[in-house]
Amino acid sequence: MRIAVTGAFGYSGRYIAKRLLDAGHEVVTLTNSLRRPDPFGGRVPAFPFHFDDPGKLRESLRTTQALVNTYWVRFDHRLFTHDQAVANTKVLFAAAREAGVRRIVHVSITNPDAASDLPYFRGKAELEAHLRGLEVPFAILRPTVLFGKEDVLINNIAWSLRHLPVVGVFGAGNYRLQPIHVDDLAEAAARMATESDDRIVEAIGPEAFTYRGLVAAVARAIGVRRPIVPVPPAIGYWSGRLIGLCVRDVVVTREEIRGLMEGRLFVDAPPLGTTRLTEWMARHRERLGRRYTSEMARRVDRTSAYRSN
Repeated sequence: MRIAVTGAFGYSGRYIAKRLLDAGHEVVTLTNSLRRPDPFGGRVPAFPFHFDDPGKLRESLRTTQALVNTYWVRFDHRLFTHDQAVANTKVLFAAAREAGVRRIVHVSITNPDAASDLPYFRGKAELEAHLRGLEVPFAILRPTVLFGKEDVLINNIAWSLRHLPVVGVFGAGNYRLQPIHVDDLAEAAARMATESDDRIVEAIGPEAFTYRGLVAAVARAIGVRRPIVPVPPAIGYWSGRLIGLCVRDVVVTREEIRGLMEGRLFVDAPPLGTTRLTEWMARHRERLGRRYTSEMARRVDRTSAYRSN
């Protein structure tokens, strides 16, 4: 099959593209980062998104049988917003349908909610509803937190543990999450691109943690002992802002804190992934958290490869 993957020179899209290539498929990518280093040695032709010119976007998808979409933004910023991401994704889906794409695999989030005032979860719910109404066979994957060599959250928790005298958790830290390895997500996305039935799958890993338990697990893995203390969400947010000024990044947003504390990164479902975070961290303990990973740097710098932690 000829399959388009968004962001194949980035994080999750790169793993999905590799899985598809290894299975013998032809892969193309749609990306905003045409000058980012190509990890596939020219085997994955790259096309710009052309959200502002749907005709060109449609032409890029011509003769493509399936689309795997990972396009999204983590938070609102003056350079990008959730509303813009929703609108752009709808343009992408329309172009895919008009180009004759026969299957769309879409990466969403656990607990999407059209009634929420959190733009991340509301936007994901809006896109799921839109996709279900397109009359194109689809699969929706709902991951929580991804982890892997290029991840942000787990690495930066480890960085905090290595560099700060104390690490805070928002409130009691008893809200739960279920991280999934990025290649487990990629395996499922690649497999579902070749299927035909409509599916919605909770893409969660085999281990569930409270947030406080996750921080403690990272500390044990890297062999660092730090006090882990509960802090009011507002204090945690402003502490993150202060650290963000030092590392030139958005460490955490108020909306992300609320999403965590509302339990939106936990679902009661069988795990999709098989890779255990605790075992993965033990294997990567020497490198984990040695350097800070900046989400903003990845968004602004469209010419550098994603660095492995």
